[in-house]
Amino acid sequence: MIVSASYRTDIPAFHARWFLQRLAAGEAWVANPYGGKPYRVSLAPPDVDGFVFWTRNLAPFANALAAVEPLGLPYVVQYTVTGYPEPLETGVPPADHGIRQIGMLAARRGPGVAVWRYDPILLTSLTPADWHKANFAAIAKTLASAVDEVTVSFATIYRKTARNLSAAARNAGLDWWDPPADEQRALVADLAAIASGHRMKLTICSQSHLEQPGATGAACIDAERLSQLAGYDIRAKRKGNRPGCLCAESRDIGAYDTCAHGCVYCYAVSDHARAQQAIRHLAPCTPMLKA
Repeated sequence: MIVSASYRTDIPAFHARWFLQRLAAGEAWVANPYGGKPYRVSLAPPDVDGFVFWTRNLAPFANALAAVEPLGLPYVVQYTVTGYPEPLETGVPPADHGIRQIGMLAARRGPGVAVWRYDPILLTSLTPADWHKANFAAIAKTLASAVDEVTVSFATIYRKTARNLSAAARNAGLDWWDPPADEQRALVADLAAIASGHRMKLTICSQSHLEQPGATGAACIDAERLSQLAGYDIRAKRKGNRPGCLCAESRDIGAYDTCAHGCVYCYAVSDHARAQQAIRHLAPCTPMLKA
């Protein structure tokens, strides 16, 4: 089984000690996000085909990666670098930090280990389409030798997302909007051309209506990439988490409302103060992340 850590929270940035404890214990328990009983995920090497780590800050996870690598299990890092203005990402390290971390990882493990995520794309008065094109191009140029894929998507505006965005807009004096599909497709086409110019393929995460030449569907939990890194075939059936998702089957060990990056568009955090409190009160020895 492929283990995802985690699209519900940033385990490398905030929960590295917890992950190390779970790795040593050989298991993690997961709060069922839909209600019901918690469930166990084995982290024992015979039961794990590989890991996919999701993060905006890999630096605190150095010891955890050092513990994973002797196990001989492949891993991929889905590394988000957007470089948005601070009112939109109040606790995220600057883009240069992420770029350095990806570069260091690529130098040590090869350019196939990290996938750059430029998502979600958010249109605001601080980040209109032209801003995104210039910003994306600047980041792509610096990552050209470190990654071979960039994954994008547009922000999905859930009710809690709209509430948090509107509050941030009032506080920062900015406007935000959810662009129509034709504007999204036009921006994706421009970003795909930029990515191609830097020898990267551009993929779309779970938004199949935006797929077009040069911009194909993303498999963020990618058994093929893990197989290439491992040097042997990892078989996993495709089992997406939502319509348009091309991910391989995995088990995620994270929990919602346990990330403190403070991204105002985040679908995984309903209350940033609550998330910060959860992190402060979490004991590394607990078997389960839970807000």
